[in-house]
Amino acid sequence: MAVGQGNPPALGKIWCSQQKVEGDIDYETCELVSGIELVIGEGEDSIRAYLLKAVKNNNGNGVLLLSDAFGFEDSSTREFAYRVACSGYNVLVPDLFRGNPWRTGRQQAEFGPWVASHLPERVAVDIALSCQWLTEEYIAAGISKKLGIIGFCFGGHHLIETLARDEGGYFGTGVCFYGTNMNPALCPKIKVPVLFVCGDDDPHCPLSVVREMEKGIRGAKVVVYDGRGDGFAHRPESQEEDDDAEDAFAVARTCLA
Repeated sequence: MAVGQGNPPALGKIWCSQQKVEGDIDYETCELVSGIELVIGEGEDSIRAYLLKAVKNNNGNGVLLLSDAFGFEDSSTREFAYRVACSGYNVLVPDLFRGNPWRTGRQQAEFGPWVASHLPERVAVDIALSCQWLTEEYIAAGISKKLGIIGFCFGGHHLIETLARDEGGYFGTGVCFYGTNMNPALCPKIKVPVLFVCGDDDPHCPLSVVREMEKGIRGAKVVVYDGRGDGFAHRPESQEEDDDAEDAFAVARTCLA
């Protein structure tokens, strides 16, 4: 099962593993991943989320996964979260867009107004709510000492914002896949190591900005894939991209360990 390929089973059911080893994941060891839909918070302040949990080899650690513009129901995002859960984690994927993600087929001219409709302050509140839920579920219960955080594109931007606000409080590490509109000025506030995964042909995530982020964050690491653009690690479009996606997943999993 390559990253970004295939359709993961519907959430709310127990997911049975495939009896084979792919992408350096032993699906017999994983055996089962449970997926459930949650509502976090109350009333108008509540948000939907998916929680994926490894059943047999669960290491007790919580991971917050921030999606790209296509939202938490996107099959590629869910597939990636599933694979992280297969590695032993409890992965929470919140609905950052309150039911209004970017849809395939919309005009590109609509993208700017669509992004502007999702106010950063509101998204930050929803991420904080998700972080609080994970903290109460895993850190406060004494199961995990720190949380991990993964972000793709739009989510990568908010990963940087989240870690800058956290200042080493709840998160122990971050994995940023081709984050957009990242602000290097926030680097001094980030107290945990961040792995940056990107391609050298991505206009939305310039390598110059990534290198600046690397210099500004202590313990940061950058992995660059030649000829790759936006989205290759979780929605590859060729066999060559798929090979790099497998490698990127392995590197990210090592960072979370």
